[in-house]
Amino acid sequence: MSEAPESPAPSRRTLLCGAAAVLAAGGTVAVSGCSSSASSTGSGSGSDTAAKTPVDVGPAAAVPVGGGTVFREKRIVVTQPTEGQYKAFSAKCTHAGCIVDQVKNQKIQCPCHSSMFGIADGAVVDGPAPTPLPAYDVVVEGGNLKVTPR
Repeated sequence: MSEAPESPAPSRRTLLCGAAAVLAAGGTVAVSGCSSSASSTGSGSGSDTAAKTPVDVGPAAAVPVGGGTVFREKRIVVTQPTEGQYKAFSAKCTHAGCIVDQVKNQKIQCPCHSSMFGIADGAVVDGPAPTPLPAYDVVVEGGNLKVTPR
């Protein structure tokens, strides 16, 4: 009698994603890098900021004119295409869900697969990302940026 062929061992990524799902015990889980593609509704639903309440990301002075700042811990990127005009987007790349890491040469840049997004509208400028970064509302209150998902 011949033995059945062995199944390949699961990858570390598969094990970690599975463990996170078990620990979540039926709750929503967002584990960075567990999805092969990021979903985006464009409406802000399912965004990394759980509620539609303003999130204080930091001082407006931290966002340079013609550039932007990634607030990694908040998963938000804020840009200032022209002086006094602030734009906010999800920092989660729409290709594989990586967090963008910098704003350079008027482009929001993802380190994983070189997707780039425009600082004025979050539109895909280059790379494999299929859709723009989801846009958020942003206001300046008391010198700080308050960002709200749409």
